[in-house]
Amino acid sequence: MSTKTFTFDPDAGVPYGANLAMYGGSNFTANFVVQDLANSAFDLSESNAVGLGTTTGWTGSAQMQKSAGIGATTVPAATFAVGFTSAYDGKFKISLGTTETGNLSEGRYEYNILVSSGATTYNIVNGNILVYAGIASAP
Repeated sequence: MSTKTFTFDPDAGVPYGANLAMYGGSNFTANFVVQDLANSAFDLSESNAVGLGTTTGWTGSAQMQKSAGIGATTVPAATFAVGFTSAYDGKFKISLGTTETGNLSEGRYEYNILVSSGATTYNIVNGNILVYAGIASAP
């Protein structure tokens, strides 16, 4: 389980680039810690949601698809579960279970993570994921 800590500037609109790796047939989790420009936690809690009076708080979504090139499609190969592990501290994670990773073919994929509050959506992280074939277990 990896943890990536990064600074995000919502005014710049540039996502953080993070390359990841996973094994087919195993649980996958990647943890992220977002900081603001002052190196403080980027508050993803409901109290810091965009727009006065909003009660929707922050939500997250993340998908991966086969990398551009021969045989690439725009159909997502997998949709991650996104969880805010400590929204006030800017901590969240993406995960896939053994069934989802087991259905992926070996190769390079692209992914992105979006966080939203109200009508505002940020592409906060994107990069490549290298998927390795599943590892056989002893009989």
